[in-house]
Amino acid sequence: MTNISVIPRATEKAYAQSQNNVYVFNVPLTANKQQIVAAVEAQFEVKVERIKTLVQSGKAIRFSRGKRAQPGKTTRKDSKKAYVTLAAGDSIQVFDQPATETTEEKK
Repeated sequence: MTNISVIPRATEKAYAQSQNNVYVFNVPLTANKQQIVAAVEAQFEVKVERIKTLVQSGKAIRFSRGKRAQPGKTTRKDSKKAYVTLAAGDSIQVFDQPATETTEEKK
């Protein structure tokens, strides 16, 4: 079994999902669900309850090949995301939670 790296996604949608105990990670395209679960449990020391994965196709983009040439076309790289649901009571501190300010600190 090879070690894979899972990287948390820092987006607004991922932040909203984390409020429901679902965390979103960028994972390698070659990783399967069992490898992702093992990597998350080892890296963050939590218990994974459920996992969903998806491969996001790279967008088609155009690029310039000079003033008189026709534009070229290519695609961006594909990426894979994993939506990991943790067991009740477990959490990962991906986003820095702002501390609640008291009225004394505001003065």
